[in-house]
Amino acid sequence: MPPAPAFPSPLLSLHGIRKSYGAVQALRGVDFELRAGEVHALLGENGAGKSTLIKVVTGAHRPDAGEIRIAGEALAGLGTDEARARGIACIYQQPALFAELDVAENIALRLERGGAWRRLDWRRRVAQAEELLRRIGAEFPATRAVRDLSMPEQQLVEIACALGAGARIVIMDEPTASLTRREQEKLYEIVRGLRAAGVGVVYISHRLEEIRALADRVSVLRDGVSVGTREVAGVSEAELIRLMVGREVALTERIAGPPPGAVRLAVENLGCAAGGVSGVSFEIRSGEIFGLAGLVGAGRTELARTLFGLTPADAGRIAVDGREQRICTPRDAIAAGLAYVPEDRRRHGVILEMPIAQNMTMAVHGRVFPGGWLRSGPELALAADCIRDLSIKTAGPEAPGASLSGGNQQKVALARWLATQPKVLILDEPTQGVDVGAKGEIHRIVRRLAAEGLAVLLISSDLPEVLAMSDRLGVMRGGRLVETLPGGVEAPVVMAAALGRTGGAAA
Repeated sequence: MPPAPAFPSPLLSLHGIRKSYGAVQALRGVDFELRAGEVHALLGENGAGKSTLIKVVTGAHRPDAGEIRIAGEALAGLGTDEARARGIACIYQQPALFAELDVAENIALRLERGGAWRRLDWRRRVAQAEELLRRIGAEFPATRAVRDLSMPEQQLVEIACALGAGARIVIMDEPTASLTRREQEKLYEIVRGLRAAGVGVVYISHRLEEIRALADRVSVLRDGVSVGTREVAGVSEAELIRLMVGREVALTERIAGPPPGAVRLAVENLGCAAGGVSGVSFEIRSGEIFGLAGLVGAGRTELARTLFGLTPADAGRIAVDGREQRICTPRDAIAAGLAYVPEDRRRHGVILEMPIAQNMTMAVHGRVFPGGWLRSGPELALAADCIRDLSIKTAGPEAPGASLSGGNQQKVALARWLATQPKVLILDEPTQGVDVGAKGEIHRIVRRLAAEGLAVLLISSDLPEVLAMSDRLGVMRGGRLVETLPGGVEAPVVMAAALGRTGGAAA
């Protein structure tokens, strides 16, 4: 990437930024500074104000008070067009691209200006897109439809758009949440290239190890206030966590549960050609947490979808409490006593526009509304119980799902399936994208549910999490369960099994 001209330092300066939505104070006086050629990490629990601050900087929302300076020039606020013109670009966790258009057309929509009747130079448009993709090391053509791209490839398109617009300030919001290790390393190279070119990068992530690998400085928000900025080289993880949550939080440690009971879920030679799952056999006992590890693409989520009837099995058997079950649909799975909290809570977990109470009762309408009569009383009572039992932070059961932080949205998704009174709970990446405080709360809830007799299948790409939470764990590779290991096993043993190397030991 060619060197960029030097920019005044700091590139971006925020002082005393405040923003309220009705009675809710999202930002209560935020100070932040970004220098040219710097990666500045932004940390904070879900609900700390990070998303609101992004909206202020990108011009989506105007602050109620405070000062914004870009390259030394003071501004009362920004609109989206002005922010873009001043070189501010944001790359979100979920790229905002048009799926039916190709890559070159998506890039052109961001970069080209002019009236509706201007002449379009298609050859130049594709050539420009190809050059931008080449600069960031993308290995797909500009003529490919966005719908055919993976999530990491879509993020590369967003980065290409930022480069093409000459962005001086690039904001990255949880960019590696859905990436493999190899894809993460490629993104890190791009971020370091942006820094070397004089671009200022605001990097938002919950992964402390990622911040250590990339960032020069880190600032922490808590309850809408700036609580500290530190040089990454001189700060410990324990101090960052204390700044985030305002208290000491123990990192995930293994806690052995009580002895498990009888076999609750038995799976034998399960296969699903559509999901790429074959020959999977395992058991989970009442009160046991069975972890499922493996690299991205190993077939863990596909196995969960097969168990829940989303992509029905075409081989093998499933038994719950000793009774064989024919699971062809999610309705069959629920009737058999299975519950499934999927990985993508925004698409499949919580309907953000609906009230919390309605989100919680979607899977139990028949019980809450007998005879089809819609009565708010039983629904609100069930929701109130769930809010209390799971310690969900909300204004009330009638508040919309969008009003909740990521961790509390995950609790609502969990509450929906606990309302079905399941025997087996399948959790797919239950703490992905949540902060360290919410992560600890979810871990405590899962352990409590297991202690109450649930059989839990825990799928996680966070190896320390799956090691700490599991009484036993299985390792998947290529759609097969290749190893079953005891709780307390060391991480290298799990990774050896996941990579197909020798060194794992069966339990």
